[in-house]
Amino acid sequence: MADVDPLAGRLQSLRQRIARTCARAGRGADSVRLLPVTKGFPAESVMRAMALGLTEFGENRVQEAEGKIAAVTPRPRWHLVGHLQSNKAKRAVQLFDVIHSLDSAAIAEEVAKRAVKEGRAPSCLVEVNTSGDATKYGVAPRDALSLLRRIRELAPLPLSGLMTIGPLTGGPEGARASFRTLAGLKAEAVREGLLGEDADLSMGMSDDFEIAIEEGSTIVRIGTALFGARPAKIVG
Repeated sequence: MADVDPLAGRLQSLRQRIARTCARAGRGADSVRLLPVTKGFPAESVMRAMALGLTEFGENRVQEAEGKIAAVTPRPRWHLVGHLQSNKAKRAVQLFDVIHSLDSAAIAEEVAKRAVKEGRAPSCLVEVNTSGDATKYGVAPRDALSLLRRIRELAPLPLSGLMTIGPLTGGPEGARASFRTLAGLKAEAVREGLLGEDADLSMGMSDDFEIAIEEGSTIVRIGTALFGARPAKIVG
């Protein structure tokens, strides 16, 4: 009997875990999208995943993504899930269909300016630092709605939701509190008409995605749990 493709096996396991967690939370399994994060993995890994039916992929760095995106055909939908510096805004707008990491008015304004010049309109999420960790990027929760208001003034940036990264410490309850904060911000934003009811909550990664789903995540960003250990550290 032929060996089972390890990637296919991990994907099947992840889909089962997502479905079980959704059932436990009283949600449909199709309410959560699995976003494979290919940071540190080559274009060949992306193409293997595409052969299994995956159509969206996340990258953390504009520099690493540039060559990978060019090498993958047919083109999937690309998400930037890592921190975006203003000097990379032009290339990010050119490369990505979705940007998860708008965390200040300044970067939002730069992305909007570049989007107009490039004739592009990537969907955007506001990144919120819900853990209070000084080493993490993201707007403070108290300032998130103000940033959403500013971005709504910026054509042509469509707002599609909120993103956060769970805390490195605090265990499951720390992660739950972080994700619950983001879900609460979404509810406030919906009440104020800043986001639609169907806005995304991009939260949860390989170690905490089940907790994130229980707290309302609609996009889980999965790297190592899908692709295995990263082959090498990316420099730059």
